[in-house]
Amino acid sequence: MLAGPDLEIVVPVFDEEADLARSIRLLHSFLRTSFPFTFRITIADNASTDGTWDIARSLADGLPGVRAVHLDQKGRGHALHAVWSASDATVLAYMDVDLSTDLAALLPLVAPLLSGHSDLAIGSRLSRSARVVRGPKRELISRCYNRLLRTALSARFSDAQCGFKAIRADRARSLLPLVHDTGWFFDTELLVLAERAGLRIHEVPVDWVDDPDSRVDIVSTALADLRGVARLARGLATGSIPVAALREELHGPPVTSRAPGFVGQVVRFAAIGVASTVAYLALFLGLRTVLPALAANAVSLLVTAVANTAANRRWTFGVRGFDALGRHHTRGLLLFGAALAMTTGSLAALRAIDPSPARSVELAVLVAANLAATVVRFGLLRTWVFRAHRRAPEPAAAIAATEGSEA
Repeated sequence: MLAGPDLEIVVPVFDEEADLARSIRLLHSFLRTSFPFTFRITIADNASTDGTWDIARSLADGLPGVRAVHLDQKGRGHALHAVWSASDATVLAYMDVDLSTDLAALLPLVAPLLSGHSDLAIGSRLSRSARVVRGPKRELISRCYNRLLRTALSARFSDAQCGFKAIRADRARSLLPLVHDTGWFFDTELLVLAERAGLRIHEVPVDWVDDPDSRVDIVSTALADLRGVARLARGLATGSIPVAALREELHGPPVTSRAPGFVGQVVRFAAIGVASTVAYLALFLGLRTVLPALAANAVSLLVTAVANTAANRRWTFGVRGFDALGRHHTRGLLLFGAALAMTTGSLAALRAIDPSPARSVELAVLVAANLAATVVRFGLLRTWVFRAHRRAPEPAAAIAATEGSEA
């Protein structure tokens, strides 16, 4: 049995009869003259309705190392899943048919995978050394999306959606069964799972020119991506995605703290704070019918403080397991005492001014006091309660790989 090629490049297409032949011939010529490894180009036709399939078959018949696969279902993710799952190549890659990414980046993309140095590789348009030509609207959307991934999923890669990626075939066989998206979110889901499994992701700055004739519906794609982010976050939170088993299978490093950066911590802390405040006010109003104001405040604050510490421990500061759990909650209760003193003091001051304040005034004073206590609480959680568990600085090489993603 003959061994498969070193590299298989999949080019997913849907109704691309105008550009397909030119792009495939250009890619084929580049690989034959400038690429030092064996290769195969697979044109994956996603249920095209024009002449794309006929052109794909003609190219496969006329160019050595080119083949065509017809699929009855649309979706880039579906095409990659289908072709990659059946491939006998050592490294699997894909690129967009418009060849927006300069092909000179292909060898730097796949060489670390062929050598075994890395597991996945992605082209990054957000690196400072990348050269990118595209409109401000797409630039803004791209940066906002990748910021969302860093905040909501603690992602550390810089560019999820650049159509220029590669993965070792053995890694793909482990990851693909867990990737469910069949559209544009496929890339993000694959990368997040790979990162959570402890795989090494190599980033290559690329020269990239936007295709002005791109037919991607930005709004519908963005909405689908947001649904994908929510689904993936839910799966990771509930444990329905077997990250630990995947990490063990792929011999990844032990699970470590995955606290987001400062901006991500602020966003998560604020979201948890809003939920805690709503719960606190609901408890206070319910207890106030049977308890004095000071007692209702103390009980409501105690219950929500314990829940708040647990939520921030896991989501805001990325602390897992039982290590230092008692110390964290003890310190959290000390912060509860400080918050109780601030809110109780505000109620006492209100009573000194007005012995019988209206319920709405009590609530307004408590909300203001809680806001002040929240600011103090965040600072102390970050610098005191969870300080020892904050994410260690990444190696210089990793920082260099993601340079520019925060811009």
